[in-house]
Amino acid sequence: QVQLVESGGGLVQPGGSLRLSCAASGGIFSINSMGWYRQAPGKQRDLVAAKTSSGITTYIDSAKGRFTISRDNAKNTVFLQMNSLKPEDTAVYYCHAHIWGSHYWGQGTQVTVSS
Repeated sequence: QVQLVESGGGLVQPGGSLRLSCAASGGIFSINSMGWYRQAPGKQRDLVAAKTSSGITTYIDSAKGRFTISRDNAKNTVFLQMNSLKPEDTAVYYCHAHIWGSHYWGQGTQVTVSS
């Protein structure tokens, strides 16, 4: 049973930084892609950033230049460094893993950007 466990959310002032972490476990041999989605109240869940096992990265336009995704393939972990946070970044952030045609999600971690 694959499990994704997230950490690192919280409350931060505008302009601040947060680092999200996600560790996958459950007898995983390899992960095709790991990434982060977010969902604000009343809105759909959208991709924020993702990184394949070969190193190809994808970012939502609003995250480019502010967020950085990284992976430790050996430890099946993914990180999202978020800088220059804005109130519109407030959402529940979900870790996602694509493993051989199956999709797995973490439980979500709240990120609130407010003064």
